Amino acid sequence: MDYEYAPLRLPSNVDRLTAAAQLAIQAEFSGWELARVQLFRDGSRKVMLRRRVQPSPQPGLSY
Repeated sequence: MDYEYAPLRLPSNVDRLTAAAQLAIQAEFSGWELARVQLFRDGSRKVMLRRRVQPSPQPGLSY
């Protein structure tokens, strides 16, 4: 399975509840899922989102 990734940086002034809400919206409407979270000393977070790459249909082929 192939995935596409989207890095996201959340500043330290974004609390955990707000971050969770933002990620839930991305998951619900754009198909992203949480792959990794890295918390830094300054309180900021580096979030890696991923979603499956949808195969593009080939011309002349039907599914």
